[in-house]
Formats: sequence, C-alpha cells, structure tokens
Amino acid sequence: MEKLIIQGPSVLTGSVSVGGFKNAAVAVLPATIIQAGVYNLENIPDITDIDCIQAIFNKKGMEWSNVSSNTIRIDTRSLDTYDFTDDEMSSIRASIYFAGALLSRFGHAIVALPGGCNFGERPIDLHIKGFEALGATVRQEYGKLFVDAPNGLKGASIYLDTVSVGATVNIMLAAVKAEGSTTIENAAKEPHIVDLANFLNNMGAKIRGAGTDVIKITGVKELKGHTAYTIVQDMIEAGTFMIAAAATKGNVFVRNVIPKHMESLTAKLEEMGVGVEAGDDFVHIFPKDWPLDKAVIKTMPYPGFPTDLHPQMATLLTQAQGDSTIKETVWLTRFQYANELNRMGARIDVNCPVASIHGGQPLTGAPVSANDLRAGAALVIAGLCATGTTAVSGVHYIDRGYENLVDKFRQLGADIERVED
Repeated sequence: MEKLIIQGPSVLTGSVSVGGFKNAAVAVLPATIIQAGVYNLENIPDITDIDCIQAIFNKKGMEWSNVSSNTIRIDTRSLDTYDFTDDEMSSIRASIYFAGALLSRFGHAIVALPGGCNFGERPIDLHIKGFEALGATVRQEYGKLFVDAPNGLKGASIYLDTVSVGATVNIMLAAVKAEGSTTIENAAKEPHIVDLANFLNNMGAKIRGAGTDVIKITGVKELKGHTAYTIVQDMIEAGTFMIAAAATKGNVFVRNVIPKHMESLTAKLEEMGVGVEAGDDFVHIFPKDWPLDKAVIKTMPYPGFPTDLHPQMATLLTQAQGDSTIKETVWLTRFQYANELNRMGARIDVNCPVASIHGGQPLTGAPVSANDLRAGAALVIAGLCATGTTAVSGVHYIDRGYENLVDKFRQLGADIERVED
C-alpha cells in the first residue's frame, strides 16, 4: 500500500498534457474481440483499469504488446472461448462490456458481474433489457451473467428508461453484427460513446447518430479484422487539472484537450470568477476574481455537468465565499468524499442527493483516505489548497483513472510525493 504526501498550500503554474480517455479506452478494448484480427491503438492511458483488461486478454491467450509509450497492438485471433469469469472481471466496472462483445462474436457470453468503485447499487437491468430486445436470453446466477443467442441477434428498437452510458455501449457492441437495424432511443451522448462508434465504424460497422440521443445501427455480417485508432482525450483528467488550477489560484495551460467537451465545467468556473481561455486544443486557467463566488451545480448526463467531476468541484467550492450546493442525479452515493474533506476543515453537509458546501473555511492538512477514484482526486486538490501536510491513502483508487498524477502535479510546482504506507 502507498500514500501521497502533499505539502501545501501550492500555486500551480505551467503546462500539463492530458492523456487518453479512460472511459473510452475501456469500451474500445473489449470491442476488438468482436472480430478476430489485429488492432493498433494509440493514446491508451497507463492506468490500472487498463492493466486489468490486459490481464483478462492475456489469460484468454490473446497477444497484447506495447509498441511504444501509450500505443499497443492487440491480436484477438486466438480467442476461442466466451467464458470470461476470471477474477479480474470483478475488479472493474467496464468488464461488463465483454458481454456485448462476446455475444456479437460467438452468440454466447458468460461474464462475471462487474466491480469498480463502490457507489452502492449499480444495476445492469438496462444492459439485460437491451440484450433481450435483440433476441438473447439472459440469466444471472452465481455472480455471473449468462447471455445466449444461438440463432443470432435481430435488430430492434430499444428505449432506455434512463440515460445509461454502460447500457448504450453494450447494446452498440451487440448490435453491430445483428441482422437488420437497431435503434437506441434516449441513448447516452458522452464523448466516449462517439469514440466507440468511430472505432466500430473504422472496422466497417454502420452506426449513425452517436453523440445524439438516438443511435441507429445497421447490422453487418462481418467487420474488418484490423484497424488503427487513437483514443480521444480524457475530459475528466482535463477537468481535474482545470479545477486544481482554479482552487490554488494557479495559472495553468491544460493541453491536448477538446474544449467543447469542457463547456459545462468552463461555464461554472467563469460563473465563479475563474479566468478561462479556450484555444483549439488547450484550456488556460488563470486568476481573475478572488475570492470566488458560490455556485449551484447539478450533475447530469453529457452535455450536463459530469458526475465524475463532482468531488473535485466540491473541493473548489470550499474555497469560494458563501454557501454552494451540488445536487447529484447520477450516482446518489457519490458523497463519500465529504467526511474526508471535513477532516481537513471543510464544512460540507450531505442530505442526499444534495451536498451543501459552506465556503470560505481554511483547509488544513490531515490524514485522509480515498474511497473511490474521483474522491481521491478531490482529496489531492484539497491537499494542494491546505496549509500543512496532507497524507492521502487509498492511492490504488486514484491509479485506476489517472496516469502519472504525481509527476504531472509536480511539473506544475506541487510539493507531492508517493511513499510506502
């Protein structure tokens, strides 16, 4: 076990480059098994969620090689089983995507139920609804999901009762080779949905409407068994650095980003008095008005304010004047960060689904523990703002989604190191 030691306060300055989008990579990688072939993928983030997927590939005898930094080559031609129930499958949430991919390739799938950060109940009922609408039979028992379509999948019209990124991904993976046309209504519109559609279309799929709430898929018999693709930039990593710069009164260029993906965050930062300048592939955060103004935030599916930036934003709001609120509409148990920030001097009251943040309270260093990926990022930002020493344990959660976080903060001037706990 390791922990991060942060000496604060810091004022972040300089330039930092964002890597590949975790949420896109963990969808594209399972998609490579739909059609046996060889795939070259660039901008793959070096994070433990990807390590877990690599372990799954290796156990199934598929070749995974590192071509260069953040570029991998995958050969899925040797895959001859649809039983994916290895221990690693229960380590990450995205393992559920193997169900749709295996169903598309073999007409069958047996997968262990997914894991990931502990946000309480995260049902897969919409995934099952999508598979059944396409003609598969589904049963769940012994901690496994069994999906069968021995006579092939048939296109269908599927309406998602609530917007679900995971269900949208799995239905897309299953439907690309289904007979006929499939329509997903009330589909997720996140950038990683668009990225997955672009990757599948490069393989010869026929997907239209990704990025809107109606996605139409015309099934094809075969896909190309080879393609090269570059994963889209990570909007959540970008947002984390933008918030950290704002919280520390820093002057930071966040590079290798798509500014349009950041619009919901940019609007809130500007509303609070943060200086924001957007270029073609960068966002510049700089001090403008201080103290910052309070804000009211409601997390929403894209293009609304992302739930994955909720904890980091809560840290920023502790530095603002007045009382702010964050209403969580996606993961109602997202608030595990609140008690840890309160240990550092914050005043956050949680009455689910709303966190009330009483700003203007000075933060001081303390031992705190990350309970999930984005909560860990929020605590790191708090340590950068706090006076004294902050020790953040639970670093393995942070490693799930941030590549070289310590090095990137250090290049911005932060006093942060990783040590054995």
